[in-house]
Amino acid sequence: MKPIKSGLLLMLMTLFVVCGMYAQEEKKEEEKRFQMYSVHEDRVMPSKVMQYEQTAKMLADKFREHNISEGSYLCSSTDDFRYLYVSPIENMADLDKNPGMGELYEKMGEEAFGKMMDQFDGTYSKHGDYVIWMDKELTYMPDGITQTPEGENFRKFWYLHFTPGNGGALRDAMKEVKAMFASKGSKSYYRVYRSGFGNMDSFYMVAAAAKDAAEMELRGAENDKLLGEDAQPTFAKVLAQITKMEEITGFVRPELGYNAKQTKNK
Repeated sequence: MKPIKSGLLLMLMTLFVVCGMYAQEEKKEEEKRFQMYSVHEDRVMPSKVMQYEQTAKMLADKFREHNISEGSYLCSSTDDFRYLYVSPIENMADLDKNPGMGELYEKMGEEAFGKMMDQFDGTYSKHGDYVIWMDKELTYMPDGITQTPEGENFRKFWYLHFTPGNGGALRDAMKEVKAMFASKGSKSYYRVYRSGFGNMDSFYMVAAAAKDAAEMELRGAENDKLLGEDAQPTFAKVLAQITKMEEITGFVRPELGYNAKQTKNK
């Protein structure tokens, strides 16, 4: 019986090793497909925009002045007075970390840091934090994925809201849209993000970049002409799976953001 037990034990150990390797490969593939971001959103009162932006600019300047080694963030503002601070993270545990702010606090000192942050008080009606995921399989950027195409700070965001049960069908429909763009050689590039932890609603957010609003409209018109009327059934499959769509415009605000790598390279 001992040889049988030894053989069984060896088989189980081999199985565990293979399963572990398979799980690791799956995780690597998922990391290739998705990038997680933390988002801090401030909903600023219109009458307080000037004060808010002055403080946000002061914060970003202090990051640069003190050469903060971590804590890079991209800032975008929208036409409905939302300010979005987006930072890449590796996992959910990173949500408990804020190394850039901690380092800035240490370098500025408690009193100076607190006085600066107090200037945000009363400028926004709501604020909060949540997670979104960039879906690289749905994103259409054949020349390479980047959140900041050079010289293109204007943004248009489409929020596609859906019920949790329709997520799979919607993703399949969006794959068809990407395949159509690729087959036609479209120059209208876009990134796709999905809602994550901290979001009550389920949505995909499609983000497109251009130099300005005029270029965005021109590019859209050219793309409609390129795709032709045959594109309508493909888009209809997406619309059939959503509960509502929001279209929001905005700008990336480099002066209100911070890039640690750029600071180190100076």
